[in-house]
Amino acid sequence: MTGLVVCGLVLAAASAYGVLHRRRSGRIRVRGRDGDKRLGAAELGEGLGERATLVQFSSAFCAPCRATRRVLAEVAGMIPGVAHVEIDAEEHLELVRRFDILKTPTVLVLDADGRIVRRATGQPRKADVIAALGEAV
Repeated sequence: MTGLVVCGLVLAAASAYGVLHRRRSGRIRVRGRDGDKRLGAAELGEGLGERATLVQFSSAFCAPCRATRRVLAEVAGMIPGVAHVEIDAEEHLELVRRFDILKTPTVLVLDADGRIVRRATGQPRKADVIAALGEAV
């Protein structure tokens, strides 16, 4: 009987963790530690967008990274002055460490000056990205 109770508790705890993890994944948020951090065109390897830049950190074998790439490219194509830059996390470990990238995909929303204004870990929804751009501009 004790085994069933323990099994039930473990199952409930795992389910609660899964629900919380799914709710947080892809949500675009402000992080206090990003306040003064900037990315420039030299670090990105491309120019910044006139209004905003969507920077995606991804890895080669990341399935959500491919879906995120499509979403961000579509948003960048829809909104004038917005650029999308994808960075391979494995090749740019110094940037990964500097900007506390813990998993891929991670999306940074930069304003026109290259300052980080929003961040998402996981695959963001298109509507959330558009809303974050409205706040970045």
